[in-house]
Amino acid sequence: MKIAIAGTGYVGLVTAACLADKGHDVTCVDVNEEKIRLLNEGVVPIYEPGLEPLIERNRSRLRFTKDDAEAYRRAEVIMVAVGTPPLPDGSVRLDDVWEVLRRIALTAERDCLVAIKSTVPVGTGDEAARFLTEHARHRVRFDVVSNPEFLSQGTAVRDTLQAPRIVLGVDSDRAERVMKELYAPFALPYVVTDRKSAEMIKYAANVFLALKISYINEIANVCELIGADIQAVAEGIGMDPRIGRRFLRAGVGYGGSCLPKDSKALYALAASYGYSLKTVWAAMDVNEKQKWKLLDKARPYTREFRNRTVAVLGVAFKPGTDDVRESPALANIERLIAEGANVRVWDPAALGHVARRFGDAVVCCQMIEEAIRNADVCLIFTEWPAVLQFDLGRYKALMNTPLVVDGRNCYDPKAAEAAGLIYESVGRPAGSGLRAEDEAADVQRQV
Repeated sequence: MKIAIAGTGYVGLVTAACLADKGHDVTCVDVNEEKIRLLNEGVVPIYEPGLEPLIERNRSRLRFTKDDAEAYRRAEVIMVAVGTPPLPDGSVRLDDVWEVLRRIALTAERDCLVAIKSTVPVGTGDEAARFLTEHARHRVRFDVVSNPEFLSQGTAVRDTLQAPRIVLGVDSDRAERVMKELYAPFALPYVVTDRKSAEMIKYAANVFLALKISYINEIANVCELIGADIQAVAEGIGMDPRIGRRFLRAGVGYGGSCLPKDSKALYALAASYGYSLKTVWAAMDVNEKQKWKLLDKARPYTREFRNRTVAVLGVAFKPGTDDVRESPALANIERLIAEGANVRVWDPAALGHVARRFGDAVVCCQMIEEAIRNADVCLIFTEWPAVLQFDLGRYKALMNTPLVVDGRNCYDPKAAEAAGLIYESVGRPAGSGLRAEDEAADVQRQV
């Protein structure tokens, strides 16, 4: 099939590569000239494991352009995969979605199906159908489908090729038939429903994951108070098939482009109808407080951060991506800078974002050893493989004070104690066997 995709971000580019891999002819369009130039030169502008070789393998079926008329004129299916950033009130900005729909209406010259993959408020698909019909320049029929994505950054290619389901929100037999023809090579199960229900499935799924993460973080905080081990608790409850193991890792909260934004948007949507989603509000509140967990744990060991050297390991909101949107690390770096700390940052994929955001206010390091050398505190925000595999003895050998505050529970507390570290994690008993005030006193003598 002849496919056009508006947007070359994580969703659009991964979707394009996967559809091309299944034999479709795909044209990607984006208003960002630099991204199109890089893609045409064979450079993938985002970090996503497996994406670059997939694009390279399917070059003959992939085209990249900023000419929307070239992309939309004869396309059988046009997918909308542009960003819907949050507004201050929690709702989302749809300017880019409506601009794409306007250009589709003006340029499409054949009957086509418009599939909205962007995360949009419930009811947007119905409005889009009316808009396209009213603004069509040529005598063409538009069928609008809600086709939400459920990929996770870092595993996006696998999540697309091996998705647990494909959700189709349709209002005609033709739309269902065309979309099933499009996805037939994937051989995946379908959920076929109306557009509003499909749009709601996207929000409900993401916000449920946010609820699950905030819940396990709340339990982790209680575990710290009573001396229980959150990892044992998570294992015990995760074995229950009604609950499941995924998204039960305690830490410093969720980030990224989806869970924070979608939680706020769903809450705002319900509020616009006079309904308060109390569970969603609680999840957002817990997540906001949780992102300061590491600074709170570090403060008892140092009187202040002014003139202290703080190593930050990981700024991407999760391993396997360079995305730093809503990353807890960024807010903590900002606070550390404001408090006068000397901040060194290491991340294998996202240092470019750090440099652009903070400039000379931080030192970007290419190696973990460079970041922790002579540091007074080390804060771990992302469980990159290099962090998980790092020799614990190197913290002791290189740091001025071997205080490691781990927001992703990367290490075994007993192993950290054996390596001579002052080690704090989330929801687990301290491995040192010392009371916090005793450890704090010892740190003060060293710093």
